Amino acid sequence: MPKSYSLEITDAQVMLAGIRANCEVLSERKIDGKFADELDGNIISCVTLNNEQEQLKAKLKEKTQALNRQISELRAKTSQARKIIKMDMPQASWKEFGIADKR
Repeated sequence: MPKSYSLEITDAQVMLAGIRANCEVLSERKIDGKFADELDGNIISCVTLNNEQEQLKAKLKEKTQALNRQISELRAKTSQARKIIKMDMPQASWKEFGIADKR
């Protein structure tokens, strides 16, 4: 199972701390201060984007709840209209209202 973004970011932060603490040993393999600074920049960007994504998720949940409320109202109104149309209008004219029922 893939890691969550926040867990991946946390793991990268731990790695960065280890790189900064052992920069002399790792510099032979091109993991030096410049690499650490680039990694730090990536982490900061990821944190920012992750926070923005979480805010958007919260807004999406709010909008979904609002849509669900409106859909419920819409269903109630169309159900009420369907019943009245079926009682008051001849069956041959139901298609005009978008009703394809037989009875």
